[in-house]
Amino acid sequence: MPRKFFKKYMPDQHLLRSHRSLRWLGTHLHDPNLWHLTRKSVSRAFLVGVFCAFLPIPGQMIVAAALALLCTSNLAISIGLVWLTNPLTMPPVFYTTYRLGAWILGTHVSVNESFQWDLSSLQSELAAIWWPLLLGSLLTGIVLAVVSYFAIQGFWIWHVNHSWRMRRLKRVQKGNGPQDPGKPAP
Repeated sequence: MPRKFFKKYMPDQHLLRSHRSLRWLGTHLHDPNLWHLTRKSVSRAFLVGVFCAFLPIPGQMIVAAALALLCTSNLAISIGLVWLTNPLTMPPVFYTTYRLGAWILGTHVSVNESFQWDLSSLQSELAAIWWPLLLGSLLTGIVLAVVSYFAIQGFWIWHVNHSWRMRRLKRVQKGNGPQDPGKPAP
């Protein structure tokens, strides 16, 4: 079952409950629905985690934890998926989302050759790229979150149906079940 796959890679819920950065959630962390591994909770966790991974803000994990509480999705998977954008993947991911946002807004993407590392240059560059980056990130996050939600739903259903077919086939081979593995037992 997909539950076994996800359970193998999940951190211990007691460790997460006592984690320093999640203390602000208080007693909400003791809600058992945040730790269940069901088709709905895992697919919602992918929806929340993938969306938050593409937010170009600091504190993506905090936003993912808050949304996991609101959506009653699996907390550990929601927070873990935020690390899709880690320090190695952030530059290409956010550059791509910036390019997408600039293309949608019709703004010209230019490289400033005279950029200097001082506060005024940084503020002017940030002001120039903020809206295309935010738009591209939000659109990419929404699209990939919805795709991952339905992909997990479909995978889970396929996996459960496949497991049932394999069980039925084994019963038929042993001589204990119905003769046609495609039909249910009477």
